[in-house]
Amino acid sequence: MASSPPTIAPDTLSGERKFTWSQRLALFFISRIGYFAIRLIAPTLRWNIEVEDGGPPNPLFYPAIYAFWHRCVFACACRFGNSGIAVMTSSSFDGEYIARIIERCGFRAVRGSSSRGGVRALLKMHKLIEDGQSVAFTIDGPRGPRYVAKPGPVLLARNTGVPICCLHVAVEKAWVFNSWDRFMLPKPFSRALLRIGRTLSVPQGCSSKELERHLGEMQATLDRLRETAEKNLLHQTGSNA
Repeated sequence: MASSPPTIAPDTLSGERKFTWSQRLALFFISRIGYFAIRLIAPTLRWNIEVEDGGPPNPLFYPAIYAFWHRCVFACACRFGNSGIAVMTSSSFDGEYIARIIERCGFRAVRGSSSRGGVRALLKMHKLIEDGQSVAFTIDGPRGPRYVAKPGPVLLARNTGVPICCLHVAVEKAWVFNSWDRFMLPKPFSRALLRIGRTLSVPQGCSSKELERHLGEMQATLDRLRETAEKNLLHQTGSNA
């Protein structure tokens, strides 16, 4: 497995939907505020990394299919910025400002979701993987339910033969939004614990029943990572994550 991103041609895969004038204005300000918040907070976070037995030797490897909960988007952007990872984002207004923020942080946005343009987005991600790129899913997005994994990574892993790498970020101190995902904005100088699970493989050509089993395995891995990361961070800091 390579540990550095491949050289990739400029992104021509991310089509944009049309927005009203007021939405475009809001996108302009929200995306810049979000980007500068990441630039300000990211250097102050104090990271620890834990990897389960059977996990990757390097948190970043190519190609891979990453999966994490939607509430961890900001923390993951702080940790993995400028990695070139392609992230599936919703085609909605909310998804668009997230896409613009992460693109400014050195990610690539592939617009589409389980509710809109999902098949097209999966095909784009398949092509990127064939080019040696890694991709990522905010796996309970774009609208939840919270902590319920969707099957995109499992389908992509079956079709490409590339492993799934689940992860979770627990943060010592954060502002938590009153949103469906309980979005987490780390406070400056907080401790952050990145916990990475063992890689999951999905055999090519497996049946629908086997796909359900692998989806359940991914769900169990994500649940375990979240519970363990938050418990371990609480033990390390004596604070509520």
